[in-house]
Amino acid sequence: MSTAEPLPARRGRPGYDRDGMLAAAVAVFNEQGYDATSVSALAGRLGVSKAALYHHFSSKEELLGAALDHALDGLEGTLTAPRAGGAAEHLAGVLHDAVIVLAERLPEVTLLLRVRGNSEVERRALDRRRAFDQAVGALVQRAQAEGAVRADVDAAVAARLLFGTVNSLVEWYRPEGPEGAETLARDVVAVALDGLRTR
Repeated sequence: MSTAEPLPARRGRPGYDRDGMLAAAVAVFNEQGYDATSVSALAGRLGVSKAALYHHFSSKEELLGAALDHALDGLEGTLTAPRAGGAAEHLAGVLHDAVIVLAERLPEVTLLLRVRGNSEVERRALDRRRAFDQAVGALVQRAQAEGAVRADVDAAVAARLLFGTVNSLVEWYRPEGPEGAETLARDVVAVALDGLRTR
């Protein structure tokens, strides 16, 4: 059981605005585990009453859903961003932008990578993750058909390996560290795609 001090409450009522409460709740979920965090314990850690929490969110599940949506909306946006060039350039752009999303939404992406489908909210998030992975796999297939990336690697495996690299960043990347998000994104694209390119 954690003995950490409650997060400092902000001035005003109910103490946090919606975004601030969500960010603070995500920090607690990542620290203690979503399933292990009760609404009462969450309110206590935030230094607010349960009524103040319910002022912005109707339930713990709504907090989780908002956090997961924030992560997934960013990742899905990498697929639809307009890009020049063929499928390989699109793939590089998706990979680059996914690193930026991870860096900018690190707590939410960390939470996303920890969900296991124990609730309807989590299952919806996992469905969206699977759809994203499938879209990346299809993009790899298009790049293979264009002759831009190796065809001797299964497209689904390549997609999993690429995003396994991106997802691993949650274990060690810190926004306050020496490498900025843009530099990190360029490095990941260079290292991750070098083994797939045919030229």
